[in-house]
Amino acid sequence: LPSPTPWSLTQPVTPDLLVSPSSQDGDLGSECPEDRGNWTGRLDFLLSCIGYCVGLGNVWRFPYRAYTNGGGAFLVPYFIMLAICGIPIFFMELSLGQFSSLGPLAVWKISPLFKGVGMGTILIVSLVAIYYNMIIAYVLFYLFASLTSDLPWQHCGNWWNTDLCLDHHVIKAGNNTLPVNISNTVSPSEEYWSRYVLHIQGSSGIGDPGRIRWNLCLCLLLSWTIVYLCILKGVKSSGKVVYFTATFPYLILLMLLIRGVTLEGAWKGIQFYLTPQFDHLLSSKVWIEAALQIFYSLGVGFGGLLTFASYNTFHQNIYRDTFIVTLGNAITSILAGFAIFSVLGYMSQELGVPVNQVAKAGPGLAFVVYPQAMTMLPLSPFWSFLFFFMLLTLGLDSQFAFMETIVTAVTDEFPYYLRPKKASFSAVICIALFLMGLILTTEGGMYWLVLLDDYSAGFGLMVVVITTCLVVTRVYGMKRFCRDIHMMLGFKPGPYFRACWMVLSPATMMALLVYNIVKYQPSEYGNYRFPTWAEVLGILMGVLSCLMIPMGMVVAVLREEGTLWERVQQASRPAMDWGPSLEENRTGVYVASLAGSQSPKPLMVHMRKYGGITSYENTAIEVDREMEEEDEEESM
Repeated sequence: LPSPTPWSLTQPVTPDLLVSPSSQDGDLGSECPEDRGNWTGRLDFLLSCIGYCVGLGNVWRFPYRAYTNGGGAFLVPYFIMLAICGIPIFFMELSLGQFSSLGPLAVWKISPLFKGVGMGTILIVSLVAIYYNMIIAYVLFYLFASLTSDLPWQHCGNWWNTDLCLDHHVIKAGNNTLPVNISNTVSPSEEYWSRYVLHIQGSSGIGDPGRIRWNLCLCLLLSWTIVYLCILKGVKSSGKVVYFTATFPYLILLMLLIRGVTLEGAWKGIQFYLTPQFDHLLSSKVWIEAALQIFYSLGVGFGGLLTFASYNTFHQNIYRDTFIVTLGNAITSILAGFAIFSVLGYMSQELGVPVNQVAKAGPGLAFVVYPQAMTMLPLSPFWSFLFFFMLLTLGLDSQFAFMETIVTAVTDEFPYYLRPKKASFSAVICIALFLMGLILTTEGGMYWLVLLDDYSAGFGLMVVVITTCLVVTRVYGMKRFCRDIHMMLGFKPGPYFRACWMVLSPATMMALLVYNIVKYQPSEYGNYRFPTWAEVLGILMGVLSCLMIPMGMVVAVLREEGTLWERVQQASRPAMDWGPSLEENRTGVYVASLAGSQSPKPLMVHMRKYGGITSYENTAIEVDREMEEEDEEESM
């Protein structure tokens, strides 16, 4: 039978050893990206990034961090850290993904010696995905519980309540004729959360998980099912779902904000949130907190940004997108603070206690304080349902990104086996992570969730981001990286980005890392202190992702030949097929370096395809000329 191409797999001409992974389907060097899939709509990428960055942390971490670190004054270090750490690293990740069209593992063709960084990223993202979906399961639980005429956490007197339970409605009805001491009492919403939802009294600690809570288990199963159905077709399906999940939270946030500021006592809460205390700015802790908030809020280092950008077309304007997403994320956090603190102000007035006694962060805010505030409003089930529906949409699109990162990373490593079976592979990953997350549905599951939250993405994530930054600027080279961006966007990054990449961003993150290690505090949940073995397990989680880096180096060095130093040098150079995935985008050093590439000049491919020269070809010619001049200078 005549074969369609000389490189066809039906003709066993080339031994497997001589064919690089990117060319095993013959001339597919240029067709791989179509095979891999791209965003189908213009706004898919932008909304996916916004949905990924704007998550639960914007609602339950930022407002509390701002109020404990100087109120309105906290915005000063927040925006400075956004400029030094957030925006530059965000842009670097998008550039790496878009330039190579590869996931967080395969992108290390840029310097195979550091492939362990990619493996560390995948380990961190997998651990985070396990417990993040458990939080979504709690949100689903509360969402269903809100579908009643009377919220179940509104009154005491249920089987799960204790003698310490004190209903605020009772205090109000008594018109405060007797002074009520509420310091030793517990709100009905707190007992509902800990004694009914978690049933934490059934566990004595992290070493005694107790029985599985079947209602939580079913909620976790449902949340994994929703996530799977949304990422079933990769970015083609999740790119459409984000049109809803990324925009709808803003509508609800606006409704909650308007409702919040019209409540009596709302101004008291907002004052508490925004009154600037500039003396706080002299404390290093405030600057560290600002940097941490930026770091986790933008989701740098988790591989999600790189994965999303890898599905872009080669000339997508990610420079503009960087500013839209990072600034939009910051504004959302500030707005969420108004929505939260206006309600807390109203609640403090109702209970007759200062705002700082009702303010909490994390799950305590979402599952105890805010639900309690909802019971004080008319139409409380409606507002409660809206609040939890907002949390659900905020959480889901961040979870899509984590899953897309894991699936893309592995399928890009084994494209010829896994890409055709991407849906089945996604199902396997979802089932595996669901089974690993079953321990979180037990009576002591909250202890495990706190442990995962504290350690999975702590110092390990910082080491990954610092290493990425140093490899791109020092090993690969700033000049080369800027030239790649020039080739892709038509202009070079300015001195601001270069200064941040070279010095400011890595230095700030080093300071964060040192601070985290020096100020290390063991985990705790309420009054429960974790045993030593649990601490060690947590620290090992963080260390394991860092250990991936030297392990990857050993493997890369063993694959090369020559003396040790020669091997290290060879392994740190970009792989032969590193560069743009489409042949027509490969200019300068990237010409004809794709296996199976047959055209001497990608520029000719463009000319044949489009006729004439576009502005990007002009850029390509400029880049080629620059490189020739540099080569001449070096030879002289």
